[in-house]
Amino acid sequence: MVLLLLVIGAAVALAFVAGRRISWATLAHNQDAMTRWVAAHPVAAVLLFVLAYILTAALSLPNATVLTVAGGLLFGTVLGCVLTVVGATTGASLLLVAARSALGDTLVQRGGGLVTSVRDRLQRDGFNYLLALRLVPLVPFWVVNLAAAVCGMRLRVFVPATVLGIIPDSLVLCSIGSGVGGILAEGRTPDLSVLFAPWIILPLLGLAALSLLPVLLRSRWGTHA
Repeated sequence: MVLLLLVIGAAVALAFVAGRRISWATLAHNQDAMTRWVAAHPVAAVLLFVLAYILTAALSLPNATVLTVAGGLLFGTVLGCVLTVVGATTGASLLLVAARSALGDTLVQRGGGLVTSVRDRLQRDGFNYLLALRLVPLVPFWVVNLAAAVCGMRLRVFVPATVLGIIPDSLVLCSIGSGVGGILAEGRTPDLSVLFAPWIILPLLGLAALSLLPVLLRSRWGTHA
């Protein structure tokens, strides 16, 4: 038991250090070495990437976007997206569970008033509102996780809404990553404004609106009942 706690503690410490070191410059400097290592150790590379993403999501570390792009660079668009969704959903679920424990008060205080605001919506609308928040990520990923935990959302609702909601953005970022090698080699930063291009954001807004349609209908019926 003591050994397990030490391993977990070491993993958390490593994640904090690594999370602060993840940057475009680091990715550019090491992309050739990482690509060769992934080719030589494909299974280990997949497991390490998923673990890194789980820790990043669970600990609300910065630069998850860079990690997602790195997934596309190292594994291609489709596999990178799958690994990102698995890691992000697992890490978010762990954060959800942790926020219900003794860590809950500390985590909620970190989120401040924004967590409380989102929590109120999630308490009323559950799956539909969470899906909308995931599809159009105007609220930080970790804030939504904490708000879902505070309102007592169950994993059977949280997990499918998270998976469905983060697939589009993950797919776009991994697609950028699959062709970003030359840009990084030239010392330039990838242009992520494509996420807000009309052909990306308008369909996502449409899907988010559809996900909230049952909520609006229930509200209308409830008002006239």
